[in-house]
This record gives sequence, structure tokens and C-alpha cells, in this order.
Amino acid sequence: MKQTLKENGGLPPLILWTLSIVAGISVANIYYNQPLLNMIRHELDVSEFTTNLIAMVTQIGYALGLLFVVPLGDMYKRKKIIIINFSLLVVSLIGIAAAPNIHIILAASLITGICSVIPQIFVPIAALYSKPENKGRNVGLIISGLLSGILVSRVISGLVGELFGWREMYYIAAALMVVCGLIVYTVLPDIQPTFKGKYTELMKSLVSLLKDFPALRIYSVRAGFAFGSFLSMWACLAFKMGQAPFFASSDVVGMLGLCGVAGAMTASLVGKYVRKVGVRPFNYWGCGLILSAWTLLYFGGNYYTAIIAGIIIIDIGIQFIQLSNQSSIFELCPSASNRVNTIFMTTYFIGGSLGTFLSGTAWQLFGWAGTAGVGVLLCCASLSVTLFSKVKV
Repeated sequence: MKQTLKENGGLPPLILWTLSIVAGISVANIYYNQPLLNMIRHELDVSEFTTNLIAMVTQIGYALGLLFVVPLGDMYKRKKIIIINFSLLVVSLIGIAAAPNIHIILAASLITGICSVIPQIFVPIAALYSKPENKGRNVGLIISGLLSGILVSRVISGLVGELFGWREMYYIAAALMVVCGLIVYTVLPDIQPTFKGKYTELMKSLVSLLKDFPALRIYSVRAGFAFGSFLSMWACLAFKMGQAPFFASSDVVGMLGLCGVAGAMTASLVGKYVRKVGVRPFNYWGCGLILSAWTLLYFGGNYYTAIIAGIIIIDIGIQFIQLSNQSSIFELCPSASNRVNTIFMTTYFIGGSLGTFLSGTAWQLFGWAGTAGVGVLLCCASLSVTLFSKVKV
């Protein structure tokens, strides 16, 4: 029996766990391609540069989805938007699986990226309908599901690709979207929209929200800088590990990615205590952990133990910052929960892109020292936002 959700009234465990698990399965669509790119390149006989466009186009699609699709959750019934996204994902994933050439894969990958923002529609649901004392914990649980999906997706796609082929991975992914769509349709009740007006007015309201809520700007910008620091490590870690003394192959770097499970496990724990401890302390601790991680990664950069420890610590640090800020934005304007999440996640994504770009440039000029310098600089920028902002949040 479907339940009626009331703001701050509590989120039933069945709905909460469904959202968490489906969040991980749906976000995985973005990352299946990474271990499969070389197989796709050989079968379609295209260059490395052209093949790498698949990952880039998918990420661009995700950014477009964050900006233009997620706000629709305030304008239309969320279940309707979610089911439409699942339906389009089935089509796009089958399109990739059956594609005769790279052009169709690129077009279908763009659609896949756009429609894989489903978890970012789930997060506001958890924040809006959970009891106040459980909001942070429940948001953290969905983020844990999302992070687990990201981590496991690369392992699964690599294994399936090796055993059965890359096309089969996408057929399996399409089937999973059908199952997820049916489950969400069955479990999730209808949630009435909170915005009445045209789509252009909805998008213009994003600017108004930024003007009206200084805290939203602070939450978003400091989390974005921290995410840039985090991604600056991953942008060049494969290059670092490919050199002396490691000479590690891509599968070793992939296994290092599983260290991120520490962040996934931390997410729900952090969310539980944000309301009790406060957002500000979590940001100080998060930045402290990230700076500690960069110290380990730089000075112990020739030892596996230091690299692994650094990855674990930086993963925990970014969860301290992301979750404390993201779980707090929904208290600013509950009626615009999807739009404030759009602002937060778009800024977060821009910060990550900045870190990736600066890290790659610094690597070319100064090697691992340049990458570490960028990571420390962006973390200090995040810390500065907290220290010097006029609004004390």
C-alpha cells in the first residue's frame, strides 16, 4: 500500500532503502564506460581521443541534467519525471549496446548522462519528508547508495566486459533500468509539485534563490572548491602510479578506487551528526582531513601505504564537507528543494571540473608536486570561504 508523505513527517524505511539502492544502480550508468573504452575503441576502430569523448559527453550530459532536469521536480510530479528518465535510459542504453558506430554511442551517451540525475531528485525527497532529527542521516544514506554505485559500477563493467563483451554490459544496464522503474513506480507515492508557472520562470527562480539566500552560495562554493581538491587527485593519480617506483597498470588504479568505500561508509554516519554538531565544524574537520591527505600523498608519494591512506582520508574528508553542506541547503527553502539542490550540485560539478583542469595543467608543468599544490590551494579556498564569510554557516 502506497503511503502519503508529509513534510517533516518521516520517510518509511521501505521508501528510504528503495531510493538509496536505486540511486546507486541509476548513477552507475555514467561510469560503466570507463573500463570498456579500450574494448569499444578496438571494435569500432577509432582513435583514443575519439573514444575518450564517450566519457566526456556522458559527464556533459550529467551536468545538463543537473541544471535543466532536476529543477522540474518542483514543477511536476516527481514520480512522473523519474519514470520518464528511466524510460529514456532504457532507450539510450540499448542504443549504446546496439550502436554500429561511434556517433550513435556519443549521442546515446549524452542522453544517458542527462537522464542519470535521478539520485539528485531522490535527495530532496529524503530531506523534505524525513523527520527533522533524521534528515542528515537519511540524506547520507542515499549518498552512500550513490557512492557505492559509482565504486561498484567500474568493477562490474570491467568484469562483464571481460567475460561477455562491452555491448552485453549495456543490455544488462537497460534491463536494470526497467526493474528500477517498476520498483519506483510501485513504491514511491505521488508528490505534488510546489511551483506553479512556466519553465522559463522556474529557471529564472534559480537566480532569485541565489540572491535571496547567501547561505546557499556559501554551502555551494565551499563544497565545490573541496570537490575540486578531491578530483585533482583522481585526475592525475593514474599518471603518478604509472611512473617509478610503481609502474602500475590501469587495473591497479581501479582497485585503488575501491578505497573510496571509506567515503561511502562515512556518508550516513556524517549525516546523522550534522544537526547535532553543526555544519561549520564539519567543514573545518573536512578541510583538515583533506590537507592531511595531501600531505601524505605528496611526502609519501612513493609508498603504497601512504597512497592508500591518503585516498581513504581524502574520501572521508570530502564526505564531511559535501554531506554537511548538502543536507543543510534544504532547510533554506523547502518548497524549492529541487532547485536549491540544482544550484548546489551544479556548483559542486563546476568545482570538480576546475580541479580536474588545474590538476592536469599543473601535472604537465610540475608533475605530482603541481597536482598536490593545486589540491592544497583549492582546499584552502574552501576553508577560506568558511573563515571569512559574513554569514556564519
